[in-house]
Amino acid sequence: MNYVLAVVTGFNVSGAEEVILKARGRALSRAVDVAEVVRRRFLGGVEIGKIEIGSEEIRIEEENRTTNVSTMEITLTRSKPKPKAKPKRSQQRKKK
Repeated sequence: MNYVLAVVTGFNVSGAEEVILKARGRALSRAVDVAEVVRRRFLGGVEIGKIEIGSEEIRIEEENRTTNVSTMEITLTRSKPKPKAKPKRSQQRKKK
């Protein structure tokens, strides 16, 4: 939930048009969850711009070897809000 709050803050307080979520290793699924929660529950008009995947080679000095770790970047973009339509005449009447 803290990551969701950070993304929402990035859009609302900072006024950013895009936020990039970066994750690697076991945190990949968390980044995907954060992107989906923000998009579906918290902010309207947020879309997934692009997803980049890759891997990094990490050196483990204690064991004197290298290992590969998966990486991901998810770019969330805020689309411009659509202008609200004027209410129809039947909706403007007051009920008696």
